[in-house]
Amino acid sequence: GLAMIFFAAMIGQLNSQVNASVCMLDYCDNYFSVFTMWFAMAIEFTGLLHSSYLIAMLVNKLAGVDSYSREDPPVGGAAVFYWLRCLASLAILSF
Repeated sequence: GLAMIFFAAMIGQLNSQVNASVCMLDYCDNYFSVFTMWFAMAIEFTGLLHSSYLIAMLVNKLAGVDSYSREDPPVGGAAVFYWLRCLASLAILSF
């Protein structure tokens, strides 16, 4: 059952991902696509999905691999905001 849900979700996303990779900006040429993009960006800003970053860090540590990023690590207030969102994400998802 769960495998079929994942399979259906992957097949459903494949068309959109291929379309978006070929027609980068043309993908957001209607209001529904723009709404979907801004809604997804708002969810990302809230930090509800930041627990996935913690899982990625844990997997990297357990594998003994350093993760490389083109972005500098957050410092100062940005680091505090990042870790607060991570903790809030864990609290919400564990509740």
